[in-house]
Amino acid sequence: MSKRILIVDDAAFMRMMIKDILTKNGFEVVGEAGDGAQAIEKFNELKPDLVTMDITMPEMDGIAALKAIKEKHPSAIVIMCSAMGQQAMVIDAIQAGAKDFIVKPFQADRVIEAIQKALG
Repeated sequence: MSKRILIVDDAAFMRMMIKDILTKNGFEVVGEAGDGAQAIEKFNELKPDLVTMDITMPEMDGIAALKAIKEKHPSAIVIMCSAMGQQAMVIDAIQAGAKDFIVKPFQADRVIEAIQKALG
């Protein structure tokens, strides 16, 4: 059975890029969200196997959303996405429970490697 993934990014273009990489590699994208608040809502509704979460978003950032999801669903698997130069935020994300992080612009093989590793 293919793994179900929720993509969270405020940029529709980035969501499309990740979705393209994932579907080409046999993953099922069950939903998308444009900010942290939507991410929490969609997670509760869809119960995905994994979430790719952008760090910098309007309304609620990815780290706040990660903490909220992990509080309610401690076993949630979340991979953070960040642009270059956001190392401090990446460290915060890992401390908040993120499994891994991928750097933008995305490289397909790195995205798939991180997801497969996180899913064990």
